[in-house]
Amino acid sequence: MLDYLASQLAGVWPELKVVAKAANGLDALRLIDEEAPDVVFLDISMPGLSGLDVAARLAAGARPPRVVFVTAHDQYAVDAFEHAAVDYLLKPVNLERLGKTVAKLKATLGAPAAAPAIDVVRALLAQLSAQLLPGGAAGAAGVGAGVGMSVGAAAAAGGTQPSAPAPVAAPLQWIRAAHGEETRLIPIEEVIYFQSNDKYTSVFLAGGESLIRTPLRQLREQLDETNFWQIHRSVIVAARHVAGTKTDFRGRLMVQLKGRPEQLVVSRNYVDLFRQM
Repeated sequence: MLDYLASQLAGVWPELKVVAKAANGLDALRLIDEEAPDVVFLDISMPGLSGLDVAARLAAGARPPRVVFVTAHDQYAVDAFEHAAVDYLLKPVNLERLGKTVAKLKATLGAPAAAPAIDVVRALLAQLSAQLLPGGAAGAAGVGAGVGMSVGAAAAAGGTQPSAPAPVAAPLQWIRAAHGEETRLIPIEEVIYFQSNDKYTSVFLAGGESLIRTPLRQLREQLDETNFWQIHRSVIVAARHVAGTKTDFRGRLMVQLKGRPEQLVVSRNYVDLFRQM
């Protein structure tokens, strides 16, 4: 499926560059973080995480890519896609339909319009999860495919004028976190970095690690962005604890911390933060 889709795309969109391929949802998320593609083709039925799960996580990010779903499900799913901010391809992929999808992608990548509202995407994902994958679980049969694409032309800035922003709440000052058998009240100044781990978010301190239930995306909205930098979909680091950066043997940018041995990967979406370092 992966190679077939890539070969079909090469015919209808020759300037497109395939930057990565993934055989399951977890690998797809990792590669999307590393490669920051403009377009992602997701099979709805993938092992580990379904295409719907992956898309929901991407939609919660700061710079979500365009998503095209690949599905074996028939017309009852198609109507929802037709009116949503994503596109779809039915298996087996039809060349004519693929051409229409490519034309739509080219138009959105080159247009100044803002990205679609996240709540629209989430509503679609919830609807499809209920229709296609009962209970939100991935189908057991078959191995899905995720393909990340990158093109030279990024979406232009501009578009309609945004409405006036709502009043901004004061940044978070304290965190209530589980530490072993205890619950601690941690001053935000003591945090070195946050890391998302499945159902919990780890809070790394000089004296160890604590756990909170607040998702990283929600936590990000409560932090002072001048003091806490998101460097990866799953990591936010305190700027005061950043010693510098280096490039590893794989070409990835790594954040070095003051007085700590671990190094944190910077995904390509956030490399611009460190251009001057």
